[in-house]
Amino acid sequence: MAISEQFLEYILEQLQGLGRLTSRRMFSGAGLYSDGLFFGLLYKDRLYFKTDDSTRPEYEARGSEGFRPRPNTSRASMRYYTVPADVLEDSQELVRWARQAVAVALASEQAKAAKKAAGKSRQTKARAGKSRQVGSSRGAAATKRRARRSR
Repeated sequence: MAISEQFLEYILEQLQGLGRLTSRRMFSGAGLYSDGLFFGLLYKDRLYFKTDDSTRPEYEARGSEGFRPRPNTSRASMRYYTVPADVLEDSQELVRWARQAVAVALASEQAKAAKKAAGKSRQTKARAGKSRQVGSSRGAAATKRRARRSR
């Protein structure tokens, strides 16, 4: 079931205070972006925001459900949770929750970038170590050849 155009328009109107907000249709729903950063989604006329260990408890305490595009999807891996109805109705509160979701999305992107950079750094060091080893074994072989010649 796709999201209704009216629901999408309502959410975008409620989130006007967020600024730099865009939406993109995807599959049966829409993604919400702030300054190009994906932080929320609309699916089956429900709004979901990105969460982490610090924000998820408030969602769970208010009865929010994790995003499950398929019934057999693990709940433990869900990072997007439904926004409570009372928050949806209060644009100022919704913008506050959206800003938290944007902050979570930004932290997640920064962590991915740092992890990727660390992985590249390890690969570079491993390559450098191999080239040193190759160079040193070449050096040892050359030393042995010189020693044989001098005999």
